[in-house]
Amino acid sequence: MHRHTGPWRARPVKRVFIPKSNGRQRPLGIPVLVDRAQQARVKNALEPEWEARFEPRSYGFRPGRRCQDAIEIIFKTLCGDRTQRRWILDADLAGAFDHIDHGHLLEQLGSFPARDMIADWLSAGVIDRGEFTPTEEGTPQGGVISPVMLNIALHGMEHAAGVRYRNSARSDAETVPGCPVLVRYADDYVAMCYSREQAEQVKAELAAWLQPRGLRFNEDKTRIVHVEDGFSFLGFDIRRRVDRQGSGKLFITPSKESVTRLRKRLSAEVRSMHGANAAAVVFRLNPIIRGWSAYHSSVVSGRVFTGLDHHVWYATYRWARRAHPNKSRGWVATRYFGRFNTSRRDRWVFGDRDSGAYLTKFSWTKIVRHVPVRGGASPDDPALTDYWADRRGKRRFPSLDQHTARLLRAQRGFCPGCGDYLLHVDHEPTDPREWEQWFMTVRRALRKQHIVERVDGQDRTFYRLLHADCHRRVTAETASTQQ
Repeated sequence: MHRHTGPWRARPVKRVFIPKSNGRQRPLGIPVLVDRAQQARVKNALEPEWEARFEPRSYGFRPGRRCQDAIEIIFKTLCGDRTQRRWILDADLAGAFDHIDHGHLLEQLGSFPARDMIADWLSAGVIDRGEFTPTEEGTPQGGVISPVMLNIALHGMEHAAGVRYRNSARSDAETVPGCPVLVRYADDYVAMCYSREQAEQVKAELAAWLQPRGLRFNEDKTRIVHVEDGFSFLGFDIRRRVDRQGSGKLFITPSKESVTRLRKRLSAEVRSMHGANAAAVVFRLNPIIRGWSAYHSSVVSGRVFTGLDHHVWYATYRWARRAHPNKSRGWVATRYFGRFNTSRRDRWVFGDRDSGAYLTKFSWTKIVRHVPVRGGASPDDPALTDYWADRRGKRRFPSLDQHTARLLRAQRGFCPGCGDYLLHVDHEPTDPREWEQWFMTVRRALRKQHIVERVDGQDRTFYRLLHADCHRRVTAETASTQQ
């Protein structure tokens, strides 16, 4: 790259559009390959500095943090009868990536050595349908460094909203009584306040704070509600319900919109598999099921999982009836449903009798409360090496089958072939789609090795996990040794 090109200069990004859940289009800016490599290099230098400075309740696009951390902090703030923060400012910013003020952002960067390179990227322009358009504001959503730029631009939002912290033995980020609690994930955030008047005051203060940064509220998505009326955040519905005795309980469940989208997607996927065999249906649906259930495995999802299992059963049953229109219902049920998962007493599991592959059920995913990350913990802090290693060792992977997860824990996450980590998850999946992609990647990257040893005259069988490359190398070495 350096040998055959002239001096580096930032090139315009290519504008593409992807559909949003509300039917609109989201603009993305795709940099050229050279700029992507340069942005990754600059990001690796810039991120550790700001990770030590970011506010405790900021979770979007940060290493070692994910949506479940934000949801758990909301739960801890709103649960119980003694909580007094019951008015919610549910806010969203209008086109945050597209309207960040360049001058203010560069001022935030201070004397960072690659400041001029970032300035060139910000003003490089956009090519949309073959036409060049200069960029006077915003950072392209789709660039490697853009998420870090957004977090830097929004740094200080908690302080502007009136959030104050104090030292405590229970937490490294305990909020001072009387002030609101603000939880932010990228450009979406909620402020939990004591009264409606305080929520309106926080909104006014944040509107004035956002103005010099070139940002403003999206009024269509910004509202002030009581927690008993409920609100949605990061694909979850959050609502406090009060019984007849006046006792309240906070429920966090998968949002109705996300459940509806999933049902439609599952039905469409099954319809698209008409003419395929059962193994292909299992291969197509399993990543979707495991990814969605993994994302929602830390909240009250039991009833939703059961309802989705019924939906999948009906869709696969209709698929099987269509594949064999001249067969009876009993024949179809016997052919495609049975106790494929021997560890469960469930004879209505969809599967392929030739290969033994079967469809995972949503309800098989355990509901386990997520443990949030410390507010001021940075993965680059040498003093917290043991803390992050302990979190990595205790991390759950709901989308893995029980046998693989058990082997992963027994090996403490290391590959016996090369000694490196089997899974690198500093940047954990942040939505169901990423969990789905993560599961498919793990399925390709890991292999189980079956080993038989003779101990005291008896054969002892066990398994171990290796990288796919390590498994191929070990298998080849074993074959050459036996020859």
